[in-house]
This record gives sequence, structure tokens and C-alpha cells, in this order.
Amino acid sequence: MDRRRYLATLGAAAALGGCGSRPRDSDGASPTATATATATATTDGDASDDAPSGDADVAVETLATDLEVPWGTAFRDGTLYLTERPGRIVRLVDGAVEPVVEDVPVKAAGEGGLLGLAFHPDQPYAYTHQTYEPADGGTANRLVRHDLDDDWAGEPLIEGIPGSFIHDGGRLLVHDDALYMTCGDAADGALAKDPDVLAGSVLRITLDGDPHPDNPFDSPVFSYGHRNPQGLTVRRGEIYSTEHGPDVGDEINVLRAGAHYGWPEVTGPSDDDRFTDPVTSYSPTIAPASATVYDGPIEAWRGDFLFGTLKAEHVHRVRLDGGDDPDVVAEDRLFGGEFGRIRTVFTGPEGHLHATTSNRDGRGSPVASDDRVLRFVPA
Repeated sequence: MDRRRYLATLGAAAALGGCGSRPRDSDGASPTATATATATATTDGDASDDAPSGDADVAVETLATDLEVPWGTAFRDGTLYLTERPGRIVRLVDGAVEPVVEDVPVKAAGEGGLLGLAFHPDQPYAYTHQTYEPADGGTANRLVRHDLDDDWAGEPLIEGIPGSFIHDGGRLLVHDDALYMTCGDAADGALAKDPDVLAGSVLRITLDGDPHPDNPFDSPVFSYGHRNPQGLTVRRGEIYSTEHGPDVGDEINVLRAGAHYGWPEVTGPSDDDRFTDPVTSYSPTIAPASATVYDGPIEAWRGDFLFGTLKAEHVHRVRLDGGDDPDVVAEDRLFGGEFGRIRTVFTGPEGHLHATTSNRDGRGSPVASDDRVLRFVPA
């Protein structure tokens, strides 16, 4: 669409994982490679008979290359759409990357820019999470709704969410006629413990942008006390998130209305009943950046919770039990170091696991084909 028109629809608006490097061929992965996904760690870091079977033969297909920090992912009518953090929306058509919207007016600095993406389930709308510069300067985040029948024209639904060079959250999820949005603490932990502030929280709103009528605080805030949540998914009807800790205490959380998840007072579990404990936590940190539940054709993974890691550079797989307050049965690390920094893992219409790399985000070691979209299928 025309950039001037897009700017007019929005007004005058203008990634802390950790650095890793690994030896790789200069041209990156081949279009299709076969790998054996093996368990390299369980909950306590040692091999275990309880570990999920990690010896599945998996073919790794490269669906797209030469992307620049792909972040949000969503399917519409079987077509995969992606955001690129500098301010582009693209889609994959017949094996080619096709631009949809270019020059989205975002402030692409540090971890900010064009982040999450989701589609309305019934209407021709898309939603994006954007970092931008307000008229009075500084950095903020907003939720924008796009009219697909009007050349993706954008309308802000929520603006002025505190933002920063780091900790902008960014993930979007549509579930049960509601839209969930993760907001980081904007590098100010004090914001996260205040339920009247949108930063450091997970928001739940209607698909028209209003606070959900079942929210606990008569505001968009669903849960709070979050540092930098970047993963959202649904498991057994409940919302799960993954969250970045400082140097300890990355977390998997089950999100519940009105719950305080501890930041900045605590990371990981605590004995303070004011705070909701995570399902599990990771120290030292591995930088979880997404979340999905697998129900595809690879039997060994079916039902497992997976997320991409930036700092640890692998796909992390977690097996949970069936309890209301789930416990971790076992864990393993898949494809460690093979593709570099993994940001978004997600499943497609046919159930296959996908992943985007994030090697061009300033903290990785990109190869010529980065960044990429990968798909994991039975070999």
C-alpha cells in the first residue's frame, strides 16, 4: 500500500536474548535437510528414561530466506504471513516472499519495531503490535488493527503503552473471541507491579479493542508482574506464556485473570503467596521467545509444549502432565546450534512445526541465507 496513505491512517507516528555464535557453512542450511532430533537435556539437565522420545527422524525444510528479523507469524486461508521487525509485512506465495505492506511506521530500535501479528477469526482484519515514537518523543507501544479490504489501512486500538529500547513484549494471540497482547516492563520493573499500568502485563481485549468485560481491573490488564513475556499459546483451554528473566528465572506461566507473576520482586518460584509461581523456570537463562503446542504428525512430539530460544539457540520441548497446575514430566533441547537464534515457533494448518530464525537482530551470527523460515516434517 502507499506509505503516505498508511502514515495518514495512523497519524504522525514516525532483543535482549544474549549473543551467540556457532560454526556453520557460509551459505547456511540447505533447502531440505534431514536431522535426528535427539534429547540433550531433561528437567535436571541429565539424560533420563522419562525424557520425551527425541529420536524422531525429521526433515527440516527451508521455506523462506533473506528475511530481516521475522517476528510475528499467522496463517490466513492457508497462506503464511510474517512481520519483519524493521517495518514490513510479507507473505509466502508459491515458495516466494511477497511484500504486503512496506514501510510500516515503527520505531525499529533495539528490541522494538513491528512485532506480533494475528488475524481476526471471522472478519477481514489483522492486528499488529508496534513500537513507535509518540508526538512528544520517547518510545511507546501500540496495538493496531488493519482493514484487509482497505489495503491494510491501520487504525490504532490502544496507544501509549510504555516502551523502551528493550522489553517491549510483542506477542499477540486470538482465543475465544478475545485478543491477548504481551507487554514488557519497558526496562522499568516498577511498572510491572502496578496493575493500573499497561507495561509489564498481558492484556485481554475484545476484537474491537475494548477491555474484555471479564477482566479483573476494569481495564485491558489480564495479568501483571511480567518482565518481558514473548510467547503466548493455548493448552487445554488455558493461556500459557513464556517470559524472559534477567540472568536467572526465565519462566513458563499459566496465565490467570488478576494474577501477579512476581516481577520485579521475584523471578521463578517463591514462598510468597502474593505471587503466582511459574510452571517451571530456567537458570541460567535461555531466552524463550515464543510458545506453541504440537499436535502434528511427529508422534514423539504430540501434545508437547515447545518454544524457541534466542540465547540458547535451540527449540525447547517440554512434556507436561494433565493436572490443573501442571508439572513438567521431562524436557529436551532440539536442533541445538544448527540454525542459530530461534525466535518464533508455531504450527501450521497441517500441524507441522515451523520456526523463524533471528540471527540478524544484532545479537546473532547471520549466514548468507538468514533470516529464515523453517518447517519440521517427518523424514
